[in-house]
Amino acid sequence: MNRRYEALLVLDTQGKEESVKEMIERLQGEFEKEGAHVEQVQKMDKRHFSYVAGPLDSGYYVNFIFNAAPQLITKLRSKFKLDPDVYRQHYQRLPEKKEKPKPAKKLANAK
Repeated sequence: MNRRYEALLVLDTQGKEESVKEMIERLQGEFEKEGAHVEQVQKMDKRHFSYVAGPLDSGYYVNFIFNAAPQLITKLRSKFKLDPDVYRQHYQRLPEKKEKPKPAKKLANAK
């Protein structure tokens, strides 16, 4: 059973600012190659970190909204952990999209 997830990835673009678009396309391809269906990609631009806990002081934030099996999240975490372009990653399950209820048909009164 597929569920909706949100993946927030912080990319290390230090010295690679020109290739951000290619990085995002490659990561989207990785999601799809593993069997996830990407609904939306939100490019949130480069932001400075509120505190520096490592070698970087800023990163490019990208938000992926996708449908996947729950087992795929563990696989994606381990795959992106080894990717040198992904500095941080966070996954969150989203509520399922609710379809709008169809309006009830009014029946004519029989006389």
